[in-house]
Amino acid sequence: MRIDVLTVFPEVFTPLNASIMKRAQEKKCVSFYLWNLRDFANNAYKQVDDAPFGGGRGMVLQCEPIFRGLQEIRKHNQTGYVILTSPQGELFNQEIACKLAEKPGLIFVCGHYEGVDERVITICDQELSIGDYILTGGELPTMVIIDTVVRLLPGVLPEGATDKESFAKGLLDWPCYTRPAEFQGMKVPEVLLSGDHAAVERWRQQQAEERTKQRRPDLYQKYLQRKKESTQ
Repeated sequence: MRIDVLTVFPEVFTPLNASIMKRAQEKKCVSFYLWNLRDFANNAYKQVDDAPFGGGRGMVLQCEPIFRGLQEIRKHNQTGYVILTSPQGELFNQEIACKLAEKPGLIFVCGHYEGVDERVITICDQELSIGDYILTGGELPTMVIIDTVVRLLPGVLPEGATDKESFAKGLLDWPCYTRPAEFQGMKVPEVLLSGDHAAVERWRQQQAEERTKQRRPDLYQKYLQRKKESTQ
């Protein structure tokens, strides 16, 4: 998969060169290309923002450099699915990540300052938000979405590694333990030390359901509904 990012601050994307993202590139599963929005400004000062019509605080990213930037990126990523990171966007989740992982390519437009000129939306395929809060810009949300999507690409992680993670089947993950078996009086559940794999799987399923019910009742209700529909 090819992923292009159009941003005012390409220098903040260093996490793409570490950990799983780095290995994904080394395995040729994904390639990242960062584009500086200022390179598409049509003024000597490389200014890409301006005051909003109607007044108000803050600055707004202009549509002209974004349109020019996307036009240039399209020459290299012709089938790229264009995503605008924005607080007004659809709330990102694992289901959306799975759909994006099936795309041949992705192109991200990072919002910044008070937002982007509304006309930019006309050339984007989807607006996405990572939560109901405000960040300085769309760079961090873009990295979150990229990380979530890339680890789903074939070959990035061992086969089946993501099948039982939180949200994979509508549930949060079960409690995890490792050595030592006892620490400061806290013991690992006996079933995990039993060697009975069937019992371990039953315990994990029960724990995942109970944890989801307690911590995310909204997810739990959806899980019950899907479970009911699958048995009908």
